[in-house]
Parts: sequence; structure tokens; C-alpha cells
Amino acid sequence: MRCEATPLVVSADLCELVMRLDGEELQVALSLVAQRVLETGNAGYLGRAQLHTLTYEEEMHCADVCVGGQTMGRYWMYALPGNLQAGHLQSLEALAHLTGQLFSARSQWKSIGSNLGQIEAELLRQSQILDQIQESVITMDMMGFITSWNKGAEKMFGYSSEEAIGRNILFLYDDEDQHFADAFMDAGGSEMEVRRRKKSGEVFWVSLSLSPLSDQSGEPVGLIGFLTDITERKQAAERIHHLAYYDALTNLPNRTMLSKLLSQALAEGRRDQTQVALLFLDLNRFKPINDTLGHAVGDRLLQAVSQRFRQALREEDIVARLGGDEFVVVLKGLEQHYFAAVVAQKLQHALAEPIHIDSHELLVDVSIGISIFPQDGNDSDNLLRLADMAMYRAKRHAHEHGVQEAGYAFYCQDMNQNMLERLQLENGLRRALALNQLVVFYQPKIDLFSGNIVGMEALVRWLHPERGLVPPGEFISLAEETGLIVTIGAWVLQQACMQARAWQEMGLPAQRIAVNVSAREFSPQLPNRVEQALQEHGIGPQWLELEITESTLMQNVDQVISIMDRIKALGVTLALDDFGTGFSSLSCLKRFPIACLKIDRSFTTGIPDDANDCAIAATIISMAKQLKQKVVAEGVENEAQLRFLRDTGCDQMQGYLFSPPVTGMAIEKMMLEKAHLDVGERGDRRKAERRRADD
Repeated sequence: MRCEATPLVVSADLCELVMRLDGEELQVALSLVAQRVLETGNAGYLGRAQLHTLTYEEEMHCADVCVGGQTMGRYWMYALPGNLQAGHLQSLEALAHLTGQLFSARSQWKSIGSNLGQIEAELLRQSQILDQIQESVITMDMMGFITSWNKGAEKMFGYSSEEAIGRNILFLYDDEDQHFADAFMDAGGSEMEVRRRKKSGEVFWVSLSLSPLSDQSGEPVGLIGFLTDITERKQAAERIHHLAYYDALTNLPNRTMLSKLLSQALAEGRRDQTQVALLFLDLNRFKPINDTLGHAVGDRLLQAVSQRFRQALREEDIVARLGGDEFVVVLKGLEQHYFAAVVAQKLQHALAEPIHIDSHELLVDVSIGISIFPQDGNDSDNLLRLADMAMYRAKRHAHEHGVQEAGYAFYCQDMNQNMLERLQLENGLRRALALNQLVVFYQPKIDLFSGNIVGMEALVRWLHPERGLVPPGEFISLAEETGLIVTIGAWVLQQACMQARAWQEMGLPAQRIAVNVSAREFSPQLPNRVEQALQEHGIGPQWLELEITESTLMQNVDQVISIMDRIKALGVTLALDDFGTGFSSLSCLKRFPIACLKIDRSFTTGIPDDANDCAIAATIISMAKQLKQKVVAEGVENEAQLRFLRDTGCDQMQGYLFSPPVTGMAIEKMMLEKAHLDVGERGDRRKAERRRADD
């Protein structure tokens, strides 16, 4: 039968009708389906609203369509003749059951559709609410990729939602730590003030509040962030902070800020075990300028002075204005207290040139008092008080001695005296160069085989008009620190060459004059200066030797070797002075074109009683022989030292045993008289051995 042959077709048609139609149309359509399935026109369907119109007869059979215990409709048919009646009754029941299931499915589908519509409506409503919020609201997943971006975010950052959604939140950062997990995933529910970057590149401040987003099971799925622009508030806070801690006129730290900065500097000094200097500055001649020309000019003068002070200092140094014409400078990380005096001189020099304001040419200077941590005090207030006292001492000293220029003074009298002496020594040394107070002495070098003079070292001396002969130990180090050593070294080179020319004209045999070259002088220009000096005085290179120290070798090795090679190419020999006191390695030493090693007097002094000095000297001599270098021992003062050095194989010596440093005339006399040192029997035997080797 048809009802058995096409059940799938009937089911599909029935499903489409139930889902698509409603009311009377559905009732008519289901009646036709019933007639089709039961193969009779005496069949139909009535909906729940029409059930009361159905008249029941004896030959009628019915099957209710039920959903959840409620009758939604009813199929009916009249009895058929013959044995087909039972099969048609089963089809009627099956049709009613299938229709009931479809009604149930339709009810659920409508419910779902209604819920989805409600959800969509709610999402739209929430989206509209978020867009009306002035704050920036951003959601992101667990990896920081943006999932929603409201109108407030578009306005705040300048990116549209199409540009922002899908990008990682890090593209809004301004050079901050970009560890996303630290800043976001671990900060759910927190509030922070951060900097962010707009599309235009502008960086601004925002208040950021973060909260976690969870799914239905409570598992975190992302974060929601609320951002508010607080740039104006931050700027206002910064202005208030600046007014509280900085001088409104000069923009320098004020007394309150100075106290904080000085406390930090002292804490760093305690930790690093370094000194901190506090300089109290007071302007001279400011009050009459301010009273005469008015406060407007006085204010501009203070601004110009503060700028000059700032330019004269290092970036890490602190300069503050206490008020009026008083300033304070804090110097951190000092190794030696006299560095503070150098800075004081720089600050005074900064005011040496007049300050031009309108048509006025104004000249002020500054008196400076200095206190040092930890020698003078351990707290800010005490150091400030002591520096203030020292400043008044500097003012009083200038007044009492009629000094026109302002000065500076250390709180500690001993320090002050030392700095005064050092300053006087430096000024005196500068005058000595101009007034020809420097002279060159020569200390002869003696050959330990023959006992004859084979060379000499040129040593600068200072003939002070009041103090007499100033020992080199007092002014050479000062010359190194101030850079005067370059000028002095060039002068000594000229004097040595001039002396060699005089001896050459007298017919004396060439003797190498060793000239000391400091690390400051050892530059690529040195070979040119040496060549020029030789040519200027008309002498050969056999008259000259340059002595350098190990500290010179520790500079740029390749450059040092290049300079040495150029000097050696001139025919001038190189000697390494004070060998053993530095840190040059043997692997480096063999690379340098050095002709001679000089054993420092600190090792010679203990010979022969000090076993360590003897071992060091013997090692240096042995090593020099291996490198085919001559050895000169400095500071030889007695026969015992001489015998040890001679027997160990040292080539030459210089020291008071033969002669102290003397004038050029004195050593000239020695050479004319062929002055000789008796080096003993061993020396005579060695001379014979040398003659046999020459033969």
C-alpha cells in the first residue's frame, strides 16, 4: 500500500508542513496528508480550537495529537470495509504520534528562537550602553588579543574597532615592560596608572582598572579593562610637586628637595664608601645690583647665574637654590676631597665673564664654603651648617687680605691649608714655566763592565725663588693631574737636545740622554715632535733615548706599538722605566720594541739583604737577557748592591754610589775628565772576556 511504500516522503512532507504552517492552513494541509496516507477521502484533521465541531459517529475512528499530555489536535476517519481497516487504524495512530512529535519539536524551536532573539537584543542593548560610556572599555582574551572595543576606546586612542579588534593589547604600550602576563593576567581586579600611546603617537596617562572575564563554569577566558584619561590630573599633580620642591624662579631644587637629594647622596656614599662634598655658594655684589636696578633685573641675573652653574657641573651633580643669592652644590662619588676644590674653581670661572641683561653689563662672583662627608659630618643639616661657616670664612679671608676675587674654603683647617698650598704650588709651577725657573739635571749611567759613563737621564728640577730646589716628588704628580706635564715634557726634550748639540760641538762622544715621557705625552704626535727636535738642533738619534712607564703600555696596545715603531725608525731607542711596579704582562712585553729595562729603585733598595728583592732583580735581569734587552738598575747607593747586580749580569746602573743628578756643566766635566767607577775584579775579568769575544 502507499502508506507503507513511502513513509520517508510522508514524514518529510509532514515535517515541512508543521514547521512552516499554522492555524487553518496547517489544519487543511494535515487533512490532505491524512487522506493521502489512509487512501480515503473520508479522513481529516481538526486543530484544538475546532475539536468541538466534530460529530462522533459509530463508524468514525479518531487518534489524538498530544504534546506533553495536552491534546493539540485530532485525526479522524470513517471505517473502511474489508480487512484493510486494521492497517489503516495503525496508520492513523502512527500519523497522530508523528505529528505530536513534530509539534513538540516546533515548540522547542520557537522557544530557542525566542531566546536567541532576546540574547541578540540584550547584546545590542549592552553594546549601545558601552558605546554611550565615555570611558574606554576593552575586552581581551587570555593572550591579550582584543575582542571588543567601544566608542570610548575609539575616541581615546584614535583607532576604530576594525583596526583594534584582533590585535594584541601591547601595541598600545609606550616603551614599558611588555611582559603581558605580569601586567594583565596577574593583575585582574587591580587598578594602576600607566602610560599609553595613541594612534597619533601622543603618549598620555590613563587610570586602568582590570577585571577577569569567566565562562559559565567559572574558568577565566579573558579580561575587561576600563581606562580613563588622567593626563590633566597627572600634569596638575606634577605642577603642584614642582611648586613644592623646585624654585619657581630658577627651576632648581629648593631647600626641601635639597634635603631629600642630599640624604640620598649620603646614603649612596655610605654604601659605596665614597665621599660627598657640599658646596655652599653665596653671590657677591648681588644686593647692590638688585637694589639699584630693581628686582626684575635681579631675578634675570639669578636665572643666568643658575644656568652657568648648571652648565659647569656634571649631569649627576646637584645644584639647588636656597633662596636669595644662596646656592648649594652636592658632588657625589668623590674619591679625593680635593676634587671639590677643582669644581669650586670651575664654578667661580663660570662667572668670570659679564652677564648682559638689557643694556646692563653685570659682573658678580661667588664665595664658596666646602664640607666633606664623612670627615666633617654624617647628616645633611650639619654638613650644610659647616659649609655655610666655611663660606663666611672665605668671605672674611678675602676681605682681610684685600683680595678682589672671591675664594673658597674647606671647613677643616687642615684641608683648607692643603688645598691652599696645592693651589699655590700649581700657580707657582705655571709661573715657573714662564719665568725659566725649571732646570734640567743629569744623572749618569755607568757600564758595570767598564765603569765608564755610557749615558745619562735628564731630570727636571724646579729652582723656586723662595723655597729653593723643589723636589720632583712635590710637583711632578701635580703636573700630571693638571696636564702641565705635556708642556714640561716638551721643554725637557728641547733642553736635552740643545745640551747634546753643545757636547757634539765640543767633540764629546755621543751619549744617549734618556728623556722621560709621560702617558699623557705618548700620543701619535710624539714621533713628529722627536724628529723635529733632532732636526732643529742638528743631532743624530744616537744622542737620544725615551723612557716610558708601564702605565703607558696598558693603553691601546696596537696604537702604542705603532708609535714605538715610528720612534724606533728614527734611530731613537726606547727604555721601560720603573719596570716591575706596573701590570704589564710578559706576553705583551715581548711585542714592544724596547731596548732597555730599568729596575725600579724600590727593588734595588733591599739588595742584597732582602731575598725577595734579590729574586725579583735577578728574574728581571734573566728575562731581559732572553729578550735581548739591556738592564739598568736605578738607585744604587752602596758597594754591596753594586756587587750583586754586577755578578747577576746587570748591564748598567745609576745612583748616588757614583753621582746624584747634577747640572749639565758638572756632567760635562765628568765626561771630559773621563770619570770612572771601579767596578771591581769581576768587572776587569768581564772586560777581558768581552775583548776576546770581539776578537
